Amino acid sequence: MPRMLDVSDDVRAEIGDEEADRLLAGGDAPGSYDCTSCRTPGDSDQERTSTVLFVGEETAVLAFAHATCIPSQVVPVSEEQLQGAVRSITGEDAAARTPGSGPTPAAPVPTTPRQATLGITCGLVLIEDDLRPALVVEPDGPIARPGSTGPDDDFLPLLLEQGFHPVSDVNQLPGPNPGWSALLAMGKLHAVLQPGSAGNQAAWWQAHQPLAVSDGWRAAANKAQSVVMYAAPSGTIGHQPREDLMRQALENAASKGALVAAEMPLAGT
Repeated sequence: MPRMLDVSDDVRAEIGDEEADRLLAGGDAPGSYDCTSCRTPGDSDQERTSTVLFVGEETAVLAFAHATCIPSQVVPVSEEQLQGAVRSITGEDAAARTPGSGPTPAAPVPTTPRQATLGITCGLVLIEDDLRPALVVEPDGPIARPGSTGPDDDFLPLLLEQGFHPVSDVNQLPGPNPGWSALLAMGKLHAVLQPGSAGNQAAWWQAHQPLAVSDGWRAAANKAQSVVMYAAPSGTIGHQPREDLMRQALENAASKGALVAAEMPLAGT
């Protein structure tokens, strides 16, 4: 019995006409699946289903999603990110944190040039009467400019130079930062991407392991098709256990002129 599958031209070009036609005819496609976006069950016999192809440097993985969540598409990811996504599908990624009702902290990653570490917290922030998915970035120490040996923390000035906006009122939606995006793949946060060379994107922040986000955060991200990224100097926000405390910390940082932000689209799912 033919499945109710959508195969985009980009996906067809990657997998070939023969494989695409076989999928559409019901071969090699599961009837039931876990949506790669919202992670809830789907049934390609009963509802429109998107084929989503994750492509790394050496590996490609075909996944499925509710057509109401995301369209059929090709999602370029690094080989490391793709292997992490495969582990999450097979249940081997046991170290990923299962979030509760509060903000979700990500595993930090090194950044340069000073050996500080960036931490990211995922939470919902009420902006203009709408709950928005937010990423709050804070290093665990000062960030210096390349070649600098002084004690100054240049984290916010560097981000302002890269297109982020000063925040004076958390209630207002910040402006976009063209070329930046958040990579959500297999229902987990993998990276924050920045403009790279030759029109490509490069990872500005990348999770050691894909970060599981709450159902509410993911639903808000799918609705808005964007996230708001806030950034503050070390020691400004902290890992707050509840979203109301995170909001209060953001407002305190904004009142001191120690908060920048930008709205950025989702890359992938």
